[in-house]
Amino acid sequence: MRALDRGRPGATPRAIHRWAAATARSAPDAALPDDDPFVAAATVAGYPDAAADLRAALADPDRPCPTLTGPGVAGWWTRRQLHETLVHRLDLAEALGAPAEADPAVAADCVAEVLDTMQPRQVRLGRMAQPDTAVRLTTPAGTATLGRGPVVAEVSGPAPVVALLLWRRTTPEDPRLTVTGDRAAAADLLARPITP
Repeated sequence: MRALDRGRPGATPRAIHRWAAATARSAPDAALPDDDPFVAAATVAGYPDAAADLRAALADPDRPCPTLTGPGVAGWWTRRQLHETLVHRLDLAEALGAPAEADPAVAADCVAEVLDTMQPRQVRLGRMAQPDTAVRLTTPAGTATLGRGPVVAEVSGPAPVVALLLWRRTTPEDPRLTVTGDRAAAADLLARPITP
């Protein structure tokens, strides 16, 4: 099974929604399903059906199923797919030249998910080494740290823009962000594959 990677053709919200719905319906000890059939079947016209399928699969948040971190419940996928959709909505806003706006709590949790789930998974899967330095991330919702070891820099800004930074949609040079400390070290850490 390959994880649905952003750079892959067809790795779109409609494919990811179908894949997450199938995963939420799987037995909790099952392996994550192969994503190839979902990518191959994804069409623009199929998005409303994919979203409806995902909503139906997540209707019982306590249903046991696999997650990216092991056995869990369908509610885990609600958080993951909310953030997946948020990042793509922010992508669309950026493409249209619109402000990167989002519910502050959702955007802050999107940042938290990268730190508590996605980046540790990237290390666990061998996609990146555990960082031996750290960058402090500050949004109006609070402060968190990416990496281990000494804090070499701080990046602060609106939570939606920090989320875009962590999902490699923008860089520390983004004028909506403020970077203090070792800018080069921050840029190096943030350029690593901390998300798929």
